[in-house]
Amino acid sequence: MSHDLYYKMIDPNASTVRRLAVSKGLLLVVAIIAAYVTSLKPGDILFLVGAAFSLAASGFFPALVCGIFWKRANWLGSVLGMGSGLGLCAYYMYITYPFFGVNAPLWWDITPISAGTFGIPAGFLGVIIGSLISPMPSKEIQELVDHVRYPNLESDIDTRGV
Repeated sequence: MSHDLYYKMIDPNASTVRRLAVSKGLLLVVAIIAAYVTSLKPGDILFLVGAAFSLAASGFFPALVCGIFWKRANWLGSVLGMGSGLGLCAYYMYITYPFFGVNAPLWWDITPISAGTFGIPAGFLGVIIGSLISPMPSKEIQELVDHVRYPNLESDIDTRGV
């Protein structure tokens, strides 16, 4: 956050000392928030780790896979895919995990720790729909995708150094 948000957007002329101070301050804020959430005892460590993996997979996996293996994928598709996957996964966890007090019935007997079962397909659907309703990526972006998939292309630049 200190590099991408503060340095890149708020103060591009910040010194290294200032950026380091901001990063330490943000680390302290995150640690305090984590300690507070832990004091609420939302669940055991197994559930929290599983929930983190479900949320991460629902938010990032479809956009990463489509971004690498489908040249038609673009920024709108990625945003919609990440939002829909993460949103559905978080919603299912919220309505079915007893800590939140909603206690809705489980969908197909799938526990909240496995909410990625719903979030990942929703993410893929979001990437596909968003990419198809918006313009195709530029030729440069498509070449970058080719370079990521096949780093040793014949037309590639020499990156071995001198």
